[in-house]
Amino acid sequence: MNTERRLMTHLFHKTLRAGLPWLLALTICSAQTPTKSAKTAAAGKTAPKSYPPELVQKGRALFRQECSFCHGREAGGGETGPDLTRSDLVAKDVNGNLIGPLVRNGRPDKGMPHFDRSDEQIASLVAFIHTQRNDSLAAGGRRGNGGRKGVDVADLQTGSVEAGKQYFEGAGGCAKCHSATGDLAGIASRYKGLKLEEQMLYPNDPKSRLTVTLPSGQTITGTLAYRDEFTVALTDSAGWYRSWRASDVQYKIDAPVNAHVEQFSKYTDADIHNLMAYLQTLH
Repeated sequence: MNTERRLMTHLFHKTLRAGLPWLLALTICSAQTPTKSAKTAAAGKTAPKSYPPELVQKGRALFRQECSFCHGREAGGGETGPDLTRSDLVAKDVNGNLIGPLVRNGRPDKGMPHFDRSDEQIASLVAFIHTQRNDSLAAGGRRGNGGRKGVDVADLQTGSVEAGKQYFEGAGGCAKCHSATGDLAGIASRYKGLKLEEQMLYPNDPKSRLTVTLPSGQTITGTLAYRDEFTVALTDSAGWYRSWRASDVQYKIDAPVNAHVEQFSKYTDADIHNLMAYLQTLH
């Protein structure tokens, strides 16, 4: 496996898949006769939805044909895709209201293509994915024979703080855009464990900067507010929304996330562990 592939595998396996929040395991009922209070508490819990076996089988066949390369044959995570049995989106999905649009629209920013599928096909995928999730939860959230184990916080505390600081200020180039006493101050209090690593490797919705050059030569800079093939717009430092026809101006977008993406092929395992160790000291 070449260096870039290994690093990308590390990234996705350890962040996008494992970085998704742990879901609470289902409560296992006691073999003893429950008390009245226990019965009352149990009555308030919603049992996992079950699906017709034939629908699940159709979904399994379709999933293995089109989704297993990224997400694994059993939806537990693959070469580049996250573990769907522990996905927050799957946990919140109701009858395909989130899974359906995701399948049809894809996630280009994460490398997921879109799939043009019928309602019946979407329903079968939903049935299979939810069934896999239910089985995983019933097993305590971990998979057996050859399955994956979630990454614990302790797994992310094995690096060298000093080496991480040196990487941050030197070879990693992090200090060009970030400051331990500025935008990253207190980051370890805002993000914990895998959430912190996910934010480090692929920041969630970072604000892009837009610089517009008018025909007069004047430049205006602000936070990118809108862009399509006809219009560009920004919010300036005073909070004003300003827009122009794209054909009338020259403009440049500075997207901070691009620097993180470019770093993917440069990281080593040690770099990631050390950088995480350092970031976890920034309370």
